[in-house]
Amino acid sequence: MKQVREWTLENVTRNAQNVYEAVIIAAKKARQLNEERLAKLELMPEDDSIVIDTRKVTEVALKELSEGKIQVKR
Repeated sequence: MKQVREWTLENVTRNAQNVYEAVIIAAKKARQLNEERLAKLELMPEDDSIVIDTRKVTEVALKELSEGKIQVKR
């Protein structure tokens, strides 16, 4: 079963000046999400209540960018 994307290129570029800026913004957000996930993984052996999002960080970053949840400071 094919998973439906929650973002489109048009939505992503609506919140950036162009495609290249959108890629840079999404990459930075994906790195941030990955760092947060790694920090949670380090705490997991000590705390069983930690829940980790299993979605791909790039997919989450692109979705957030398309929804306008990422603020771009110029």
